[in-house]
Amino acid sequence: MSITLTKKQEQFIQAKLRTGKYRSAEEVLEVALRLLDEYDCAEPTLGEQTDGEWLSSVRAKIDAAVAVSEHTPPIDGEALIAGILQRFREVRETQI
Repeated sequence: MSITLTKKQEQFIQAKLRTGKYRSAEEVLEVALRLLDEYDCAEPTLGEQTDGEWLSSVRAKIDAAVAVSEHTPPIDGEALIAGILQRFREVRETQI
């Protein structure tokens, strides 16, 4: 199969390669195609949504998360992990 890319598509791939995250243009395209497949299969109703509807839905979810985060104090990562580990220990102790 032979594919002709637009200049913009080529620039996009080159920009991804410059980040150092990808080793080749083929790898960039492989990831893009895998994500497209996940997008198509993510939810049973997703195929029924237009791209605009899906994008609006995602934006609404992001806006809701941002709104919640504006009223929630920051979480200390170490304290969060310590709390999770403590809960695991407590559950383990009740199972022994």
